[in-house]
Amino acid sequence: MASPTAVAPERETTNAPADKSSVPPDGNMSLLIVGPFQRGGVHNYIQQQIDQLSGRVAVSTHDTRVPPLGAGRLRNLRAVLTGLAAFLQFTRRDQPDLVHIHTSHRFSFYRKSLYVFFTNLVWDVPIVLHVHGSSFDEFMQTDSSVVAAIQRRVFDASDGIIVLSEYWKDVVSRQSDRSKIHVLPNAVDPETFPADPTSEPPHIVFVSNLIARKGVMDLAAAIERVAERYPGSVRVSIGGDGPLAEKIRRLEEEYDEVTYLGYLSEVDKRSLLGDGSIYVLPTYAEGLPFALLEGMAGANAVVSTSVGSIPEVIGPENGILVTPGDIDELVDAIETLVTEPERQRRMAETNRRAIERQYSWSHVIDELVEIYDSLV
Repeated sequence: MASPTAVAPERETTNAPADKSSVPPDGNMSLLIVGPFQRGGVHNYIQQQIDQLSGRVAVSTHDTRVPPLGAGRLRNLRAVLTGLAAFLQFTRRDQPDLVHIHTSHRFSFYRKSLYVFFTNLVWDVPIVLHVHGSSFDEFMQTDSSVVAAIQRRVFDASDGIIVLSEYWKDVVSRQSDRSKIHVLPNAVDPETFPADPTSEPPHIVFVSNLIARKGVMDLAAAIERVAERYPGSVRVSIGGDGPLAEKIRRLEEEYDEVTYLGYLSEVDKRSLLGDGSIYVLPTYAEGLPFALLEGMAGANAVVSTSVGSIPEVIGPENGILVTPGDIDELVDAIETLVTEPERQRRMAETNRRAIERQYSWSHVIDELVEIYDSLV
């Protein structure tokens, strides 16, 4: 068994260090991308964004630093000092033509507000604010007049705001001019994923961080029931790591149908998703999860929950959505696809086509460049 660690980053390319530039030969606009470069989904998105923009825009990056792991006052103090140090470095940079700032909710939003205000007041160049974060909707529902005022000022100072779906557009428009909000989904490269919509026996896969928000405890409870009802008739593969890894290890020890893979390289992750037939993500909160899009790219039917942008991507034609935390619904959905292979195959094929037509970088990057062009 592979030694467990964090899920591998999305791209296999060398991590782009902060403050490096890639200048296209025709000398197009200079773009400064601001965001974290150590870990997490936003980091993965930025790495792909840089790759896709190569040759079209002169890209440089600024690392806002990821707050240190842990809890308590010392951690909070370190997070503030780390963020301030990164911001002070930003103020000494050369002025670009456009700044693209990636933000999430709460502390991430407050830190990125410094970058927005500096760019707006000192450089006076266009700002694209890119909203991520599984709980940004809760953040926008604040009862604090101070927090609401900060939100409005940050959005007002931004020239363009990118959100992941119409749901998030409605969320952000509570404090922003709706006309400046652009819907731009996350994307994957389908050509890097094998796509076999069938598997015998049915192969249930989960690849994500093993944390409570991803519904890992619900997944484990549902897999126990499915494995007991269909002994030897299903396969279950779980990849990733996190605080709940021990729960998955115990599940593997108890049921022959379950394999815990721990750390997955990018190649192994794509191979697993391509070999799967049912991708399960019983999450409690999401923006538009890369893991879901990757499961679709690997030609899997999907079982997930009706949170965030997921209902805009998954419908009756390509998956089954359940209520977060409802294990009975989750078991029923998995069983439906296990026992109806033709329905599962149709859903899997529909998902692969959806990635190729709607959620491929080849389409999304053109829309992103159009947003840049409209502001510069």
